[in-house]
Amino acid sequence: MSDLAAFEAHRARLTRLAYRMLGSVSEAEDVVQDAWLRWRRAQTQIIDDPAGWLVRTATRICLDRMRAARVRREAYRGPWLPEPLIEEMSEESLERAEAVSVAFLLALERLSPLERAVFLLHDVFGDDYGAIAEILGRNEAACRQLATRARAHVREARPRFSVSQDEAARLVAAFMAALQKNDVAALKDVLAQDAVMISDGGGKRKAALRPMVGRDEIITLLRGLAWRGSMSAANADAAFRFARINGWLGLIVELQDGLMTLAFEPGQDGRLAAIYLVRNPDKLMHVRGVAE
Repeated sequence: MSDLAAFEAHRARLTRLAYRMLGSVSEAEDVVQDAWLRWRRAQTQIIDDPAGWLVRTATRICLDRMRAARVRREAYRGPWLPEPLIEEMSEESLERAEAVSVAFLLALERLSPLERAVFLLHDVFGDDYGAIAEILGRNEAACRQLATRARAHVREARPRFSVSQDEAARLVAAFMAALQKNDVAALKDVLAQDAVMISDGGGKRKAALRPMVGRDEIITLLRGLAWRGSMSAANADAAFRFARINGWLGLIVELQDGLMTLAFEPGQDGRLAAIYLVRNPDKLMHVRGVAE
């Protein structure tokens, strides 16, 4: 097998790991490219376990990037959301929704870099603690402790109920219909009482500087947004398109000042539990526009 073929056999796994570690599509791609360059340089050596070598390399690159990004994250203006993971509706879903949901990625943000690495490698990708200990340069007991702490933080973000893709799509369609008609009663019916809406403009585009909590607060903001008129029923086809965003049906919206994505989290009561708006242009460079 050629060097390239051996690497490509593991590219998808490396990309999925790096995205969950960093919450960034563009950085995940950079990590994979860096791992490829190191893989090529290492071909003078005998590598008995290519998969283990590549996962170890990608994980260490991610840890370095996470430590370097800490200062930038602390200075980030307004709420931070991960870059949206886009899967076009014509494509088969590569991930289970709960494994890449925004709520899950935000829960991972509360972990230390090492906790995050251990949790993902063991609980998500199924590596054993011996392999993880080698990757991180820790002993197995320490890795087990890191996993236990991480699991406690993440547990509450895991869905305790099952929502089908069809049910999630129904909720998004109902939300859009209510929004286009400016139907407050219908919006109240589709949003959970304790729903949350988080907007990420990164200080580069207008966005709420704190999470909106409760459906009444969300509806007040939605009705006042300047882009509501561009999403009227008469202009709907030109204004937005559907895509699978972080596992669930979402929206890509084209505004006068650029693109925006809306990711949704369905709740257990047949209503939407959360809406996540990404408006930061730096996080949307990989997103295909409405008319493309």
